[in-house]
Amino acid sequence: MSCLLRRGLMNRTLATFADSQSNQSYVVFDRNAKRLQRDRAAAKNDGADQRTVDYLRNEVAERMIERLLDVKRKYESVLDVGAGPGHFSRLIESKLTNKILMLEMSERSLHRDPDSEFDVPVVRIHADEENILRVIEPSSQEAVVSCLSLHWINDLLGALIQIREVLKPDGLFLGALLGRDTLFELRTALQVAELEREGGISPHVSPMTDTGDITNLLGRAGFTLLTVDIEDITVKYPSMFELLEDLQNMGEGNAVIGSRHLLHRDTLIAASAAYQALHGNEDGTVPATFQVIFLVNSTSTCLSVN
Repeated sequence: MSCLLRRGLMNRTLATFADSQSNQSYVVFDRNAKRLQRDRAAAKNDGADQRTVDYLRNEVAERMIERLLDVKRKYESVLDVGAGPGHFSRLIESKLTNKILMLEMSERSLHRDPDSEFDVPVVRIHADEENILRVIEPSSQEAVVSCLSLHWINDLLGALIQIREVLKPDGLFLGALLGRDTLFELRTALQVAELEREGGISPHVSPMTDTGDITNLLGRAGFTLLTVDIEDITVKYPSMFELLEDLQNMGEGNAVIGSRHLLHRDTLIAASAAYQALHGNEDGTVPATFQVIFLVNSTSTCLSVN
């Protein structure tokens, strides 16, 4: 168990345990709204507010780098899909690669942090993760990584196919995305409050995939030698409102098409009370679960499984 400090005021404790064609018409997320959310979050106070909530992506990036180190290999370059400001890329040392390509649809996120924070040269590519092949040549990459970005992709199968197509035959794909049980506490609290106060519910927590779905999609995309595992990260917050504030500063607000983004004040107050009653900790804080699905695919014989 490890602790993260939030703005010097409140500990957030991480409790962890492990446990090429597609249908383009299936659109769930408003990608333009998501881009704007990320732009605003990265631009707020020149990125200072967002840096205080980097704790989740930084934690996942640390766990991803451990998996990358299990593959005893150096890459000519690494493509980071949905890189943001570089949570994962800045952890890559020169012994692992000579260059990093950071692909991100939010230009403000992509340029939030200076080059001096990276150990190897970085090339920033402003492009949508749903259209990788528009900016990356097929069979050009030895490794592709993605840290907490794929759960916002509308055509996940199509994105996985593009990732496979840009990889060289012996390339590595390493990814992490949020799973179906992410923020289940928030989801249930909002549903209880909306039913009580407004007589109906609207999706406020985005739908996400599970291990069965993602394993099937990876297979359909042409990946073999798969390793898929789940780790839950539970973060303690003073109340539901601090969680909502942090999600906004992360750029992780709701982007489901057709959903109602604003809630009445009394509904929010009722949701906070329901959150505490249903899921509250003895110390008065409330937990938020982030279920992370880790994906590793490699045809390399150098893969070491612990």
